[in-house]
Amino acid sequence: GRTQSCQCPEHAGAVAVHCSARGLQEIPKDIPANAVLLKLDANKLTHIPNGAFQHLNQLRELDLSQNTIETIGPAAFSGLAGGLRLLDLSHNRIRRIPKDALGKLSAKIRLSHNPLHCECALQEALWELKLDPESVDEIACHTAAQEEFVGKPLIQALDSGVSLCSAQHKTTDVAMLVTMFGWFAMVTAYVVCYVRQNQEDARRHLEYLKSLPSAPVSKDPISPVP
Repeated sequence: GRTQSCQCPEHAGAVAVHCSARGLQEIPKDIPANAVLLKLDANKLTHIPNGAFQHLNQLRELDLSQNTIETIGPAAFSGLAGGLRLLDLSHNRIRRIPKDALGKLSAKIRLSHNPLHCECALQEALWELKLDPESVDEIACHTAAQEEFVGKPLIQALDSGVSLCSAQHKTTDVAMLVTMFGWFAMVTAYVVCYVRQNQEDARRHLEYLKSLPSAPVSKDPISPVP
């Protein structure tokens, strides 16, 4: 798409960069280093690469909402960990939480209206994030490892004591049990086969001994030794 220049109004030395609805398919590389607000919403971004904002250490608010973002590099927000206060990733196409990218941020994070796949990894990632309280109830399961969670608000389910990890652990336990049973069956079959083989060898050996001619017994009296 066609890229248009962003607006960068300055107030008291602080720069707010407005790049909303510019048809951007990638993040501009010439964003002023003293930007405190960066709005990249309503564009055509699909991926946030590593180091995309590493020179923006004064950034306080980053709006990436209403794009088509599917993937985020593990170091996409490097350099923003300390100063960033708000990160808006709502209304995108994120299915799995990029734990490596978001886990180090102290900013409030908006993740509502994404087609999230609810599973154990998502639950574990969410516990490490500082979710925006104003939009947290709008985070819902688009798909889920457990059918009953589909279409339901994720936080409500977790607050009620439901664990997305219990089903996975149960499945893992069953798989481990099946594996152990399989090994036990193999060992048992081997032992039975080994015993039967030994019994067969012993029977054949006994039959062989029985088939040998008996040594003749001498009827002559034993002569005394002179």
